[in-house]
Amino acid sequence: MSNDSERPIFIKRVVAGKKGHHGGAWKLAYADFMTAMMAFFLLMWLLSSTSPVQRRGIAEYFQMPLKAAMVGGKTVGMDNSILTGGGRDISSNEPGAARKTFGSTQLAQRASSDADEELLKAAQGELERREQARLHDLQVKLMAAIEANPTLRQFKQQIRIESTQQGLRIEIVDTQKRPMFALSSDSVQPYMRDILREIGKSLNDVPNRIVVQGHTDAVKYAGGEKGYSNWELSADRANASRRELVSGGMDEAKVLRVLGLASTQNLNRQDPMDPENRRISVIVLNRKSEISMMRDDGSPGATLDNGTDEKGAPSTALGQLIPGVAARPAAQ
Repeated sequence: MSNDSERPIFIKRVVAGKKGHHGGAWKLAYADFMTAMMAFFLLMWLLSSTSPVQRRGIAEYFQMPLKAAMVGGKTVGMDNSILTGGGRDISSNEPGAARKTFGSTQLAQRASSDADEELLKAAQGELERREQARLHDLQVKLMAAIEANPTLRQFKQQIRIESTQQGLRIEIVDTQKRPMFALSSDSVQPYMRDILREIGKSLNDVPNRIVVQGHTDAVKYAGGEKGYSNWELSADRANASRRELVSGGMDEAKVLRVLGLASTQNLNRQDPMDPENRRISVIVLNRKSEISMMRDDGSPGATLDNGTDEKGAPSTALGQLIPGVAARPAAQ
């Protein structure tokens, strides 16, 4: 018994160990998700900021395998057929028909052509906008000059300025009370001379070239069309107007054509004898009309701007037309 009482007593205490932290896995998954979303939105932004031509180039790049890009050679992505190596086109019934493919060179040329076409259209649109702004400024300047000049202001009802498809048309219209020229002559009246010289002074503000047109009414000469007629009279009056424009300071090189149109393009088609049909038109050509006229291709509307629409009806922008006036014994 004594031995048992002297034996040491051991007390075993079990201490619970600390387990590892298991709550961080979701953070890694969330970080991967956010990275993928960032890459996705970045891709969407890049695609929206590139042109169709650039996107085609990117698509072509990713269609080329790495080995082909490094070593060279024909790739599946560069061909429309899964069978490489050429040979007969199995999709055609014609014997010996070879399949046409588009390699990287053809695709690059097509992309370059599309890009050049887009740039050309944008440049042409910008030039047309600038030219339209110049012609509008010229119209405003001419109207302001007429209002500022007491002599010209009283004749402003006979001066019509408007924009057309060919450019800016300036017309001086005759009336029974205020004829622009002497009877059956190309002698310019004093007030008409002042108007033309004021216009000529302003035309140098734009680089556009001009066309001067002369118009008469339908009253014929006593000798008919065999001798001196409305054709010669309208041409002579247009040329006399050109001289007055040059005398006003206009560069004579700006004149592209001087035309005599007689009574072929009346403002008042209901009354060919109307004095309003007698007029002088100065057309400041836009670039498109000038090029068309220089080519002399005979396209409708390229050489004439007569105040009519595409169907030949008088333009509504010219205002109300005066009804019939009694005929005169000689053309005026």
